[in-house]
Amino acid sequence: MTETYVAAPTRVVTAENGINYAYRQLGEGSVPVVLFQHFRGNLDNWDPALIEALAATRPVITFDNVGVGSTTGTTPSTIAQMASDALAFLDALQYDGVDVLGFSIGSFIAQEMALSRPASIRKLVLASSAPQGADGMHGWSPEVIDAVGKPEPDPDGYLRVFFTDSASSREAGQQALQRIFSRAEGRDDPTTWQTRLAQYDAVCAWGVPNHALLQRVSAIDRPVFVANGDRDPMILPRYSCLLAGLMRRALLKLYPDSAHGFLFQHHAEFAADVDQFLTDRG
Repeated sequence: MTETYVAAPTRVVTAENGINYAYRQLGEGSVPVVLFQHFRGNLDNWDPALIEALAATRPVITFDNVGVGSTTGTTPSTIAQMASDALAFLDALQYDGVDVLGFSIGSFIAQEMALSRPASIRKLVLASSAPQGADGMHGWSPEVIDAVGKPEPDPDGYLRVFFTDSASSREAGQQALQRIFSRAEGRDDPTTWQTRLAQYDAVCAWGVPNHALLQRVSAIDRPVFVANGDRDPMILPRYSCLLAGLMRRALLKLYPDSAHGFLFQHHAEFAADVDQFLTDRG
């Protein structure tokens, strides 16, 4: 296997739905952990330091869902369809059961997958996550969507949302950005404006207040690790606390002085926590 994420080749697999999925794989072992990316993110928006730390003990697979980056098709506007598309990707790789790490909108997709096809998932890691129907989750604040929802990338806006305003967090953010943009050749296709609009439609629909829907996640009968930064402005920490409280087999951890990108800022600690969670029996 390739030793670094920066040098990992982009592979393509064709699923029965006719979609060509772009993905990368790093590490060795029997049960892979499949990573689901954040809003507007593609293969290159993962922090290589996090991927390589996770891949030290198990295979790690990153991929672009339908219409995202180099994967063909049109990005759907519902979490349910995104989950169905992700399951088609797993079927194409012929995996019967995997561990899943969903980040932000990726964590919504992971929840839906665990509900629609429980046998496909062994354990769940939900980073910067919230349950469907939580009051106050219907769209993001103007400051957040202005920072991450513009037609052109805004590095300063990214830093404001993914990291706190402390000197140490901002420095961690600058270092993460350097790592994320360190791949010089074979970079993934940028996400399109269509993807941005469709994903935000899906996020808004997921967040329409409906307390009856909060009961859905109680049906997830898999071990779950819920994690967030203690100052995330995009998905407030209280929603991660609520999510963990609604599930019977959930662990919760909030990382200090960190925001939406806590898993990049605290990549070594988070990777160690994920490794322990995925390794432990139960």
